[in-house]
Amino acid sequence: MTSSVQPSPSLTSRFLTPGVGGPRLGALTYLNGPVPEGPAGTELTVRMGVAGEAVTETWVAGEPVCAGDYAGLRYTGCRDFVFCVGRIEEAGEYAAATHRTYEDLFTLLARLGYKRLVRVWNYIGDINGGNARGQEVYRDFCVGRSHALEQLGMLYGMPATTVIGAEGDGIGIAVLAAREAEPVNIENPRQTPAYHYPPRYGPRSPNFARATYVPPADDPAGRGKVFVSGTASIVGHETVHVGDVRAQTHTALENIGLLIGPDNLSDYGIPHTYGLSDLRRAKVYVRHAEDVPAVREICSKLLPDDGDVVYLHADVCRGDLLMELEGVAD
Repeated sequence: MTSSVQPSPSLTSRFLTPGVGGPRLGALTYLNGPVPEGPAGTELTVRMGVAGEAVTETWVAGEPVCAGDYAGLRYTGCRDFVFCVGRIEEAGEYAAATHRTYEDLFTLLARLGYKRLVRVWNYIGDINGGNARGQEVYRDFCVGRSHALEQLGMLYGMPATTVIGAEGDGIGIAVLAAREAEPVNIENPRQTPAYHYPPRYGPRSPNFARATYVPPADDPAGRGKVFVSGTASIVGHETVHVGDVRAQTHTALENIGLLIGPDNLSDYGIPHTYGLSDLRRAKVYVRHAEDVPAVREICSKLLPDDGDVVYLHADVCRGDLLMELEGVAD
């Protein structure tokens, strides 16, 4: 690291077509075709249905001061944030490889000095399919992640997270972490925390917060950003409105509105007010391509007109969930 680095601006993200834009920490690219072979810096390319051309979400947070790779993980960091990407190759079972990858990830973050997780994405091929032992791939992944977090003493400390299906094989992982910022993990009062889900959802519970608030790096008292996890039509721990994509979309948006609303955030000591009108960057994952127009119609009425919203065709972690969405409110 160098002491001559200028203060970083508040963390931002922007949607861009590939190849457009200036210096960046990292990127998530979604495309319809095959994923290019070999590493491409801290850009994770995910194959899934995209309405139109490939879309890239670029994460910008100040001039890079470090970059490299460790145990197959690639990273770029600025003064305040680091972006890491990696991949678990196709296997008959994923628990052991997931455990190892998460161990390596936390080792890397500790060595670099970015110990505060802000946001995690996991893109899993054939997420609802079966592994070599007949266990659902998503549940297999959760077992490996849980074992790693248990070993690290982090069973309840994960930030906003998305786990979503992807075309092709293997698992893509991307992580955003902070050096000095103090993220606040947030739960939804009408949803059971994922790490307390009952055993019916698998031998190991999922582990994530419903959202994570991050104050601006240059002004801890200023208005920060709320990173919203992949959010679906779940009340308590139950899927609601099974088979009805419109009702599921409305419920998912209602969940987000409650999650980032003033009453809930004030319980976490966050003095700022947010709502759906502040969710200016969103990714909407829809299980069936034919449902995209209906989901788009609802979201276009409730999300801000000046926002960036991307619609992607992808399987969701539960077979009865037809859509979910994530985003950043600021």
